[in-house]
Amino acid sequence: MREEFICPTCRLPLGQVKMAHGIFWACPECGGRALSVELLRRTFTNESINPFWRRVIADPAIGQCACPCCGRRMLEVALADGSDSPQVDVCRLCHFVWFDVNEIAKLTPRPLPATPPELPVEARQVLAILEVQRMAEQAAGSDLDSAPPDEWWKQFAAFFGVPVEFDAPAQETRPWVTWFLCLMIALVGIATASDLRTWVYEYGLIPAQAGRDHGLTFVTSFFLHAGVIQLLGNLYFLFVFGDNVEDFLRWPRYLLLIALATLAGDLLHIAMDPRASIPSIGASGGIASVIVFYALQFPRIRLGFLFRYWFYFRWVRLPAWFALVLWVAFQLIGAVQQLAGMSSVSSLAHLGGAAVGLLAWLLWRRKTA
Repeated sequence: MREEFICPTCRLPLGQVKMAHGIFWACPECGGRALSVELLRRTFTNESINPFWRRVIADPAIGQCACPCCGRRMLEVALADGSDSPQVDVCRLCHFVWFDVNEIAKLTPRPLPATPPELPVEARQVLAILEVQRMAEQAAGSDLDSAPPDEWWKQFAAFFGVPVEFDAPAQETRPWVTWFLCLMIALVGIATASDLRTWVYEYGLIPAQAGRDHGLTFVTSFFLHAGVIQLLGNLYFLFVFGDNVEDFLRWPRYLLLIALATLAGDLLHIAMDPRASIPSIGASGGIASVIVFYALQFPRIRLGFLFRYWFYFRWVRLPAWFALVLWVAFQLIGAVQQLAGMSSVSSLAHLGGAAVGLLAWLLWRRKTA
């Protein structure tokens, strides 16, 4: 077999030509072309090719043209029925058919597949978005063995056991109230750090003295925190989940939600905590309502958790609604411990705020302009 195909008429090398169904070889001088039988079957109808190939099998006369591939003399075969049909050259060994210029036009090409109707622009946009989402989910991995989030600060935060948003809801407005509350809580935490005990007993909410200073401690206790861990934890949850809730509710309702939840949490703590002389401080009651509203309003948002054991790390994503179920379960356990005097964390305040968050969601879950 030759390394290059040679035109049987001009004796010049044939050039390779690519087409939709395959490759053929053409002579730049005379315009002849060599096609394989397989390519002919893919390009032209069976009614054109089958009778032609039966004539090839019937052992026609040997012609004078040499096969472009193997160099053997090819067979001369009528391309179609009828006396006016052109004679083409066929190599039965290589399954090549040589057509002089314009001879191939006698064959009937296969009809082109019907072009499907073009989708409307809106439908194509939806399909494109779904495809991007599918690719993103495939790249992110499964929920039980997820890839880490792209943002470094989320990876850092998750290292300390807090959840991170993998696909945060889009926002329309800036969360000014959330930012202001975070700033005030942080400033109060810094200002009171040097003499925290005095500040806690002066401005914390003491159940046995709930009415002191005309109820002012219901407000001041919100901004006080017992240490760095409680302070940073509350700031994180308020900052991460508060912006989306504020964007959904708009700031007046959002501020009302936090105020009512804080009050409800404080009242439940006063009513049920057995240690009436110990001050209660922290924004957890109000933030609990934000967490509950967030999980109910955006239940399919994935929250990522980093599980680690020594040098083994695994990212797990949970839907927000499922994370809320786990959170409520932990709060109920904490409330039992609190009632038994075994916990210094007011899970009762968390549950009181969570109840307000649930009621607010039932009332305001349908967004209005």
